[in-house]
Amino acid sequence: ITFPVRVPGNFPPEEVKTLLARQGYTRLYREDGPNLEVIQDRTPFSTRRRQRIVEAVEAALKHGNGRVSVYPLEPSGATGPPLRLSSDLHCPDCDRHYRDPFPNLFSFNSPIGACDACRGFGRTMGIDYGLVVPDESRTLADGAVKPWQTESYRECRDDLMRFARRRGIPTGTPWRKLTAEQKRWVLDGEGPWEDNQWYGVKRFFDWLETKSYRMHIRVLLSRYRAYNTCVECGGSRLKPEARLWKLGARGEPNEPRDSSPGLTIHEVMLLPIDRCLDFFNRLRLPAPLDEATDLLLREIRSRLGYLVEGGLAYLTLDRQSRTLSGGEVQRINLTTALGTSLVNTLFVLDEPSIGLHARDIGRVIGVLRRLREAGNSLIVVEHDSQIMLAADRIVDLGPGPG
Repeated sequence: ITFPVRVPGNFPPEEVKTLLARQGYTRLYREDGPNLEVIQDRTPFSTRRRQRIVEAVEAALKHGNGRVSVYPLEPSGATGPPLRLSSDLHCPDCDRHYRDPFPNLFSFNSPIGACDACRGFGRTMGIDYGLVVPDESRTLADGAVKPWQTESYRECRDDLMRFARRRGIPTGTPWRKLTAEQKRWVLDGEGPWEDNQWYGVKRFFDWLETKSYRMHIRVLLSRYRAYNTCVECGGSRLKPEARLWKLGARGEPNEPRDSSPGLTIHEVMLLPIDRCLDFFNRLRLPAPLDEATDLLLREIRSRLGYLVEGGLAYLTLDRQSRTLSGGEVQRINLTTALGTSLVNTLFVLDEPSIGLHARDIGRVIGVLRRLREAGNSLIVVEHDSQIMLAADRIVDLGPGPG
């Protein structure tokens, strides 16, 4: 049983060894520069020596800052591969440490959990190369790169033609017929302009960014800007630490492993709501987590169940609200009302069946009836015959619309 000790850079190793010797540690298993591996104890492994082994491991963890290695002895007397252990969230093999999880780490609305690159937005403002090369039937010689077709940037177009001929890039071939490598060369370039290399479209826009204090440069950049998925977080909006944690993974050695190794919070949000509900219905947490989170899991399953009942099973939790139709927004509000158990409330709905498949109309009618039975009143403006026939009272306005 050993524990590691690292000698500080400005501290003589011999003094460290002297301090260890004063504490009774005179045997070193390995010495590698500033890294020392100190022997805590050697003992046969048996149940009769359980107390001694436990005390040795605890002492090694204390002096080794939570890290310990256990070397088994082969019958020949040689030591086998070590079993490396740690008392906290630390990988002893790659020496990587993880912080303890806390709620804000998994929230993109908090600076603690939000991706540093996109600030928790999931997208970053960048250049849309589809706008840079809008017509893929054009050739490089015919002006495929749109920003360089003005007199102001004629020099960039001439540089492109000169370097393309030098590299053997076809300038008379339509953009769509160029290979992926040739397109990458045009867009990414070879190196900086200062080294007399082809700088590429990307470095051209990077250079423009340094001149963005000029109004006409800002106007030019705005023509080719677009929101792109953040390359750092892949659109999850979370820091790498939060994306390492998985829910539903099985880790017990004697338990059969599930077909899925678990899902990250972003992977759960990418699931359609009906599959997300199925995931939480099958989720089994080990004690005492199952007891501590029972109320929370019941609430999650209940809310997802209401969304499925409302005919929204095809949506995903990461769907932006501005992309929803009016009917979808109203049905989401209905499920929210069910989840909060509102009573004595008047709901006014304007065609909640918009965008809904005919087979799901019955589900929406069921939601409306549950709200009514809870002691609420509903006024629904609707043209769907199924919902009209399910109403307690119909008020027909007309003749004609309005």
